[in-house]
Amino acid sequence: MTRLQPDRDSDASEATLEVSHRRVLAITLPMTLAFLTTPLLGMTDIAVIGRVGDAEMLGGLVVGALVFDFVFAVCNFLRAGTTGLTAQAVGAGRLREVEAVFLRAALLAIAIGLVLVLVQPLVMAIGLLAVAPGPNVADAAATYVFVRMFSAPFALMNYAILGSVLGRGKSGLALILQIIINGTNIALSILFGLVFGWGIFGVAFGTICGEAVGCLAGLVVLGRGLGPGRLPRRAEIFDRAGFLQMVGVNRDIMIRSFCLLVGFALFTRVGASFGPVALAANGLLMTIFMTGAYLLDGVATASEQLAGLAVGARRRLAFDRTVTLTCLWGMIIAVALAAVTALAGGALIDFLTTDQEVRTAAREFLLFAAATPLVGALAFVMDGIFIGATWSRAMRDMMIASLALFAALGYGLTPFFGNHGLWIAFEVFLGFRGFTLLAILPSQRRRTFGTAAT
Repeated sequence: MTRLQPDRDSDASEATLEVSHRRVLAITLPMTLAFLTTPLLGMTDIAVIGRVGDAEMLGGLVVGALVFDFVFAVCNFLRAGTTGLTAQAVGAGRLREVEAVFLRAALLAIAIGLVLVLVQPLVMAIGLLAVAPGPNVADAAATYVFVRMFSAPFALMNYAILGSVLGRGKSGLALILQIIINGTNIALSILFGLVFGWGIFGVAFGTICGEAVGCLAGLVVLGRGLGPGRLPRRAEIFDRAGFLQMVGVNRDIMIRSFCLLVGFALFTRVGASFGPVALAANGLLMTIFMTGAYLLDGVATASEQLAGLAVGARRRLAFDRTVTLTCLWGMIIAVALAAVTALAGGALIDFLTTDQEVRTAAREFLLFAAATPLVGALAFVMDGIFIGATWSRAMRDMMIASLALFAALGYGLTPFFGNHGLWIAFEVFLGFRGFTLLAILPSQRRRTFGTAAT
């Protein structure tokens, strides 16, 4: 069977090839702001339930949110995979394929979302088994998960929409859509949860409404952007090779994301063996690192988009410049984050906790936290490059190898060096992933571009 090839628009392809400092920052800054709206949503939900004055309900919210953080983090492949495939189609000037990629991702999103709704009791049971909260907290968490799970089809559709928008190079529009989703969510969670007094049910219902409104807005925007000849035929949407490529890329990214989550869980589990003070100190320092990581996520998004465009257009020089500039800006941001953490870390620790033991323990490991953006910046950027180029299998394999090394070092060093050994293992985990991806990049590039310097 001959694979259908959508019309090619060479002018559209040529227009996407500029790779400059300005363009990298034009993608990085809006996406950093977009990513930063997510923790604001979590803080709002906690504040709403916190004002209700029910500690067990607040605990249920935290447990339920952890369940969703895990599930949706694993499903982030819908966003990342769609970005890479869309950017490549744009770079190649295959405009109908751009729309076909989105429609395939949308079908997967709806299917996975409906499955999650159906298996909600199983998801909740696994979550409760992992966390083991008290009975009242478990009841509150079950209510939250039951209600919020109905947002899954909309939330996963929003992943597909965001990936498509980013792959088209419209980072400003992506920021607007994230503001719509999270802004609506915040407003309605306050209205339903606090003003109407619906508590945890209201917060979860507000999330459903926010995701639904964002999904509708995204579909309207993408629909209005359809020009003459851009709507793919049914045979193009269900093209077997196109679907297999999307499934393969998404599978590899899902495995990579799962391994990353396992790595963070392992860090927490081993840290817990040193007692509650060390556990709290590690969690506090990890929160500081993860907040700064939103800036690195912005650079990673730029590398996804620009690498995908270069691969789609078969322009190796543009690809090489993407690697150079995004690595440069990743390191600039990492140095800034490390400096802020090292210099202002003490004040941040005092702001986040009043417990003197935790403050003392956190300060002891502050330099490790300051080093994490420096050590991990390359991993963020390389993830973006490999996702944009759809070298997902290689990225998956390096993640598995890095996780295995982290587990070996984590359990091997801690008997001798305690929490210091755990932090050393974590730094190696971050650094090894980035440098192994950089090491195999030349061979991956040769397979994709050949030896021609164009």
